[in-house]
Parts: sequence; C-alpha cells; structure tokens
Amino acid sequence: MADQGAERTEEATPRRRNKEREKGNIPKSQDFDAALMATIGIALLGMFSSGILSSIHTMLYNTFTQLDPHQISTDDILTIIMPYVTTATNILLPFLLTMMIGGVVVIRMQTGNIFAPEKIKFDLSKLAPSKVLQNAKKMFNPAEPKNIVEFIKSLAKLLIVFSCGYSTFSARKDELYGLLGPDINTAFIVVVSILSQMLVNMCLAMLVIGLLDKKYADYEYSKSIKMSKQDIKDEYKDTEGDPKIKARIRSIQMKMANQRMMASIPKADVVVTNPTHYAVALKYDKLNASAPTVVAKGVDFVAFKIREIAQNNKIPIVENPPLARALYKLVPIDGIIPSDMFVAVAEVLAYVYNKDKRGGK
Repeated sequence: MADQGAERTEEATPRRRNKEREKGNIPKSQDFDAALMATIGIALLGMFSSGILSSIHTMLYNTFTQLDPHQISTDDILTIIMPYVTTATNILLPFLLTMMIGGVVVIRMQTGNIFAPEKIKFDLSKLAPSKVLQNAKKMFNPAEPKNIVEFIKSLAKLLIVFSCGYSTFSARKDELYGLLGPDINTAFIVVVSILSQMLVNMCLAMLVIGLLDKKYADYEYSKSIKMSKQDIKDEYKDTEGDPKIKARIRSIQMKMANQRMMASIPKADVVVTNPTHYAVALKYDKLNASAPTVVAKGVDFVAFKIREIAQNNKIPIVENPPLARALYKLVPIDGIIPSDMFVAVAEVLAYVYNKDKRGGK
C-alpha cells in the first residue's frame, strides 16, 4: 500500500490520467467556456441581425397599421397573439438551436469523448439544508485562501472586461453627443456600431482571460494528480505484476522446460559435445521431419547432465567442438538444423549408424 504521507513529486502516468478521466476528473475552465459561448452568441447576433430586425419591423408595422383596438375581443385573443408568438419563435429558435450546438461543441473541446456516471448521479444528501448551509459558509468563508483567490480573480476579470467596454465608449463618446441632431436611422447606425465594437472588445478580453484560466486549470489539475514514487511503484506492480512473482514464474517455467528437455534425451540419436563445455542432442525422425532436430542443448552443468543421461541410456556421444558450438548458438530446442550444417551433421549420423552396424552401441 502506498505511503499516504509521501511527497507527490512525479508527473501522473498515462494510466493514472485515464483513471481520473473515467471518474470525470478533468481540467475545466468555466471562464474559457463562458468566453467562447459569449463570442458565439455575439457572432450569431451579427449573422441573424438583419433577419431579426426585419421580422421585428414587420411585426411592429402590422401592429400599428392593421390592428384595430376597437375590434379586439377577449374571445379572439389567441388569433391576436399567435402572429407575435410565431415571429418570436422564428427569431429565437434558430439562435437558440445554434447556441445549443455551439455549447455542446465547446464542452466537448474541454472534456473530449468521456462519460462519467459518477458526476451526473443524483445525490439527495446534497440537498439537505445542513449540507447547503455548510457549502454556503465554506464558499463565503474569508479564512479559506482558495476562496479569497477566486474572489480576487473574479473581481479582476470583471474589471478588465468592463474596462475594455468602457474604453470603446469613452473613445467614441463624441459621436454619441453628435446624435442629438441627426435623424433616427443615422443615430441607430452609430449606436449599433459603438455597441458592436464594445461587445467585440469585451469578447476579446474574455477570450484572453479564458485562455489564461484554461492554462491555470491545466496546471492545477496536473498538480492535483501528481504521484509519489511509491504510487508509481505500486502502479507498476498492478500493471506488470510483482517482479518477484514474475521471476518465480520464469524460474518454474525454465525448470519445467529443462525437465522436458532432459526427458527427450533418451530418444536422441547422438549427442555432439565440445567435449566438456557444450553438449547438443540430435534426433533424426525421417517420417516427421525433413532434417535432424535439436532435442536438447546446454553448457557447463547442463552439458554435463546431458552427457550423463546419454551415457546412462547408451546414446552415442561424438566430440566435434566447432559443430557443437554452432548448433548451440544457431539452433533452438526442437528446431531443425540449417541447410549449411547438413553435411557436418550427416557425417556425425553416418558415423553413428556405421558404428551401430558394427555392434558398437
């Protein structure tokens, strides 16, 4: 188990980051989202402004020219209201749908393809009055350094955005003073121009603040999921397995492989030796293999055991140091000898077969 008091100085591993994402713990910046949504909203207003103004102009024109107050009746109120509802729907529906799609895109930009049920499950305990009061006290507690920092950040962001808007108004205030004389159309165009510039400047300020806040959120997130050296060791054990256990498994596997190898030596046709350091047992099964195969091999102590088993089972032992070393290095166990060794191995096997015929075995 990891030491809970260990200092977390190591960057989070990819596995740790994936686990946090699965739980819905990801870096998020509300300011970045708000800045993008405000920018999208203002851009949409600019795109739909002509249609919106046209619809409003038509509605007002019909209201003041075609609607007779003396003909209004409470029995026909729906007929009177429906044109206004239709106009409002035609104005708001495209705008709201596009904003909704933009909101989904903005959220996906930060969260990516993630679904965390833990974050959306309903918890009734959070609605308890004591819990709500506790959260409110914590939020407005000046003794909490984090709350003070967040309050200062919010105030600074508000002042920056307000200053960007006010600077536009201050730079063009003479144009506003000059609107006292011109006609209403000219005044409307100037006011819309000033408001548009103010909104654009404020959006740019919000975007800059949002990007900085996103960088800060990423930094805080990386800091919050840092791991101690012991955490990384424990994760490695969980992922790759305990090195001691893996070593034990490898040892058992090697032991079993050696036992199978030693059990196949009595079926060999010949053992080629170095004569002491290397030993390679060969078998030639004409029915199942196109060439002789290596059924056992080893060096030093294993070579000694191969020779001992061969002697006990009366398997011929032939000293051929170059061939023994070559077979050991180049041919795996149960592997067929390469073609460039056919001649040398054939000479050994021929020697053994001739010896058998003379009754040497």
